[in-house]
Order: sequence, then C-alpha cells, then structure tokens
Amino acid sequence: MSALFISALAASAEAASTQHYPQGTLYVVATPIGNLADISLRALYVLKMVDAIACEDTRHTQSMLRAYGIDKSAGQLIAVHQHNESQAAHTVIDHLRQGQRVAYVSDAGTPGISDPGARLVAAVHGQKLRTIPLPGPSSVTTLLSVAGLTEDQPGGFVFSGFLPTKATERERAVLALSTETRAIVLLEAPHRIEATALALTALDNRAVTVGRELTKQFEEVATVSAKDLPNWFATDANRLRGEFAIVLHPIAVTTEATQDTRILKLLLEQLPLKTAVKLAADITGEPRNALYEIALALKADKPD
Repeated sequence: MSALFISALAASAEAASTQHYPQGTLYVVATPIGNLADISLRALYVLKMVDAIACEDTRHTQSMLRAYGIDKSAGQLIAVHQHNESQAAHTVIDHLRQGQRVAYVSDAGTPGISDPGARLVAAVHGQKLRTIPLPGPSSVTTLLSVAGLTEDQPGGFVFSGFLPTKATERERAVLALSTETRAIVLLEAPHRIEATALALTALDNRAVTVGRELTKQFEEVATVSAKDLPNWFATDANRLRGEFAIVLHPIAVTTEATQDTRILKLLLEQLPLKTAVKLAADITGEPRNALYEIALALKADKPD
C-alpha cells in the first residue's frame, strides 16, 4: 500500500519543506475520514518530520502511517484519547518543553471536533506553548458542501455533534433543536442511527440530508423529510452500516406566534395536554391560558 504514496511523499517534501516549522510546537493535523488519498501534502510532511505523534489510537495511527510509507517507532507514538487526555497532555507538554515538534491526530478527520484534542490544545495553551493547525478532512464540512443549502435560507449552521444516548434526553434535545432556524449538523454511530432517526421524526417535514460512509467506497448521500427518515433506513439494511453525518436543513423564519404554535404542536405529540402547555409557556414566555386555547384547537383539528 505504501508504494502508492511514494510520489506523494516526494511531492510533500518538495511542496512543504521550505516552510517554517518551529520547535516546541504542537501540530494539530487533520487526517482522512475514509479515503487515504484525502491527506494533504503538508500533513504528510509534518507527520514524517515531527519527533513524536500523539494520537487517539496508536495502532490505528501506526497503520495509517505505514500506508503512507512513514516509519515511526512505537516509542514515538503517544496515546491521547478521551479517557486519558488530561493526564496524557502532561507527557506531550514535556516533549514540547524539550523543544520537540509533536503532531496530534485523531482516528479520522479534524481533532477536537467530536474527537479528542480540545483538552490537549487547551493544556498546551495554558503553558504558553504554541499550536499550529493543519486543515483538512472533516465530515461536518464534507456533508454541508453537498447538502444543497442556498443563500435564501437562514445563514450559518450549528454543530451539535452526537445526540444524548438516553431516549428521553434525546427527545428533549430534538425538541430544543426544533426551534433553531439555521442548519444543524449531527453525527451518529451505526448502533444508534435507528433511534436517532426515530427521534428526528418529531421534526415532521423538515428536510434532512444523511451522509453515510463519507469519502469511502460505499458512500451514500440522500435528502429526505425527517418524518420519512426511519423508512429510508428500513428499505435497505446496508444503510445502517458505517458512520453518519446528518444535516437538518434550515427552516423558514416564521412569525413569533407561528413559532409558538409549532413548539406547542411538537410538545403535544409527545406529552399530555397540560404538560405540553406548561413546557410551551416556559419555553416561549407566552401566557398559559392563551397556549391552552391553542392546544385545545390543535387537539380538535387532529384526526382520530
């Protein structure tokens, strides 16, 4: 496999070697989310050049390095993952204080974005040491680029990462997201995607773009309504495999009264009338009596 990247390593040296790489610096390096060819020339050069590599999984990183033809000994790899990040940061800082260059990589994508790395960077900053980012692959921006969001929709996006694991907390999180008019990006694992799809049906007709196995051989991107999401997964068992990024499309800005009614309607689908009215009043600040009248009208209009 490494033979495929011999020319890439040579190109990385030619393209990046003349740049300045200060000592005693942590290099935060984005790595491919699936397709090994997505590595940048500067990332290849830095990974080969640094004195040590801090990484989420040493075995995974060693395999990636060998694929690129980069040789690092086991002693040059420092495990820094979600369970030891704060403690392992001290080891990295010791290397930096000795004037060494250290790279940090997560298992895939950009570190610190729903991956370890943020605590390490904060610790390095706390010691007045330098960090340099090397931009590259991210499932967040990858899916946003093909979601078809247009300029006439509310601008920007919100990154929410993974929804809570417990069903009740997940439903509350979706309810909170329902009031956000901007695009929202979520991530999900294969063993939880069905539960997340079911929770998102509360968003009814809101458009949802699903990205599965992004950049890999069986990559799939599709846009469906939130209410149809469980059925989309059910039609093909293969769609439950792999890692997922999800974009909830922006919603048209509504009047305050319409927004209050929409919140109340979502609550009524999950809760008894009085509880829904109380929560709607807490969320919107509107009088309970007025919301109660709206709730009764919504109940009356709902088909049996």
